[in-house]
Amino acid sequence: MTHTVLIITDDADTAAERVAAELTGRGVPVVTLDTADFPAHVSMAAHIETGRRGWSGIVGTVRGELDLAGVGAIYSRRPTQFRMDERMSSPERAFAFAYAEARYGFGGVLAALRQSGCLWVNDPMAAMRAEYKPIQLVTAARVGLSVPKTIITNDPQEAHAWAKELGKPFAYKAVGGIWHADEGQVRVIYTKPVDDLDALLDPALARTAQLFQEWVDKAYEVRALVIGGQVLAVRIDSASEQGTIDWRSDYDSLTYERVELPTEIRDRLVELHDQLNLVYGAADLICDPQGRYHFLETNQSGEWGWLNQRAGLPVPEALADILQLGPAWAR
Repeated sequence: MTHTVLIITDDADTAAERVAAELTGRGVPVVTLDTADFPAHVSMAAHIETGRRGWSGIVGTVRGELDLAGVGAIYSRRPTQFRMDERMSSPERAFAFAYAEARYGFGGVLAALRQSGCLWVNDPMAAMRAEYKPIQLVTAARVGLSVPKTIITNDPQEAHAWAKELGKPFAYKAVGGIWHADEGQVRVIYTKPVDDLDALLDPALARTAQLFQEWVDKAYEVRALVIGGQVLAVRIDSASEQGTIDWRSDYDSLTYERVELPTEIRDRLVELHDQLNLVYGAADLICDPQGRYHFLETNQSGEWGWLNQRAGLPVPEALADILQLGPAWAR
C-alpha cells in the first residue's frame, strides 16, 4: 500500500510544488499543509490508546482530509507560525497560551508520527539541534572536513588575543543566522571583515556571544545539497567585491555552474549530515586557490529552488526518491 507524503509549507512555495508534482506523477498521494492555517482553516482529531503503535485520526485541510495513520513521510519544507484567532480575550495571555497549545498539540502529534516509522525530512528535534553553529562546526571537524579557525566569546581581551595570535585576516559572523529583528524591522547581518584589531577591545563585545572566524581566500564558493546519500553541488562565483565577501548579499553578481565535488568531500558531507541526523541539508563551502575545500555551515532548511533552475539540479527528483520510500528509507 502506498503511503501519503505530507508537505508542510506556505502557499507561495513553488519549489515544494515541483516536489509534489514529481511525487504525484509517480502515483504517490500528496497533501500540502500550511501550518499558519491551524486552527482557523485546519482541524485535527487525533487518537491514541493502549495497544496502538501511534496516533490515528483525521486532519482536515482546505485541500482535503489527511489520514494520520497513512502518512509515511513528511517534508518540512517551510513551516509557518500558527495564526491565532484575534477575537480571543486578554490577547497577551490568550495568544501565548493558545499558540503553545497549538505547538505542543498539533505540532506534537505530527512530530510523534516519527515513532510509528514516518520519515521526516527533517526530524524537528534534529533540525532544532542542527541550528546551533557550534554543533555543526565540531561535528564537521570530527568527520574530517576542514574548518576555519574560529572563536566564540564575549570577552574582548580574549577576542583581541585570538586575533593577534591568528596573525591573518578574519571576519565577524552572526552565530544564530543572518536575520535579525531590530526595532520592528528585519535586518540582515552579512559576513563582515574586521580590519581593526583594537575594535575587538570595545566593551560592547561583552554584551553577548560573538563569533570571529579566520578568513579563507576564495577561488569560488560551493553550495552542496545533501539529500540522503546524494550530494548535488553548485559552484558560485561573484563579480562584485560585496558578493565575494558574502554571496548572499549580492545575488545579481552571481553565476552558477554544477560541479562534482571530490569523493572524499562528498563522503564527509554525507557523514556530517548522518551525524546531525539530517536527511537534507544545504552546506556552504569555500574552495581556496589551492583547490582545498573548507566547510562553513549547513542549513537544514536551506533554499534550493533557484539553484534547481539556474544550474539544472535534479533536486525535486532526489527528494521525491526519499519521500516515496518513506519508512523504507534508511541510511
